[in-house]
Amino acid sequence: MFFSYIILSYKDASTPRVFLFRHGQTEWSQNGRHTSTTDIPLTDRGEKQVRASAEYMYGEGKLIDPAKLAKVYVSPRQRATRTYELLSGKTDGYEVTESLAEWHYGEYEGLKPAEIRAKRKAQGLDKERAWDIWSDGCEGGESPAEVSSRIDSLIKSIKELQAPHMHDSEPKDVVLVAHGHLTRAFAKRWLGYELSFPLSLMMEPGGVGVLSYQHHSIDEPALLLGLGFPSQE
Repeated sequence: MFFSYIILSYKDASTPRVFLFRHGQTEWSQNGRHTSTTDIPLTDRGEKQVRASAEYMYGEGKLIDPAKLAKVYVSPRQRATRTYELLSGKTDGYEVTESLAEWHYGEYEGLKPAEIRAKRKAQGLDKERAWDIWSDGCEGGESPAEVSSRIDSLIKSIKELQAPHMHDSEPKDVVLVAHGHLTRAFAKRWLGYELSFPLSLMMEPGGVGVLSYQHHSIDEPALLLGLGFPSQE
């Protein structure tokens, strides 16, 4: 399957969009440790990252206008719920879903990539190539197929919500707040790719990605490579 990169101007905002947020920095993300079920808070810097994003992106007349939002989905981990609360200034109005929980790392929870590779080497694994989470998953945790399945379920719900509103002015945008691996996995599945597909994506703590559709078509999912911001006129 091929997907489109599109450049969308703010005036073309009638096409539904999905804003994909990664939570702000935590102590473990700062140190490069894999964090899934461990429920740790944002650092002070992490909270500042989210507030900075909110200042530029969230609010009336801004890129993410609350009046245009149809739904907000948030991972159940406190680092994600706190991120949305800082972003929106609200403590309600969102749906918590396990579909956005971070990839379950199993035996690799709390480990750095080099530590994971050393652990697998000691187990006699990866003799032909290095470990790759996108292809191999995590021992005692989730496989790529399991992560894809729960993401696909959420994508189906989002498309059902947005499909009737490809041309009207009804609230239709969706905000998702999740995690480092999960946000990138979501983008791959939105575009129709297996998680093992070699599409290199990055998501900074407190950062946002934007997904949408080409030609106002629910069957043409796209990654917004560039977009125009609202003018002050």
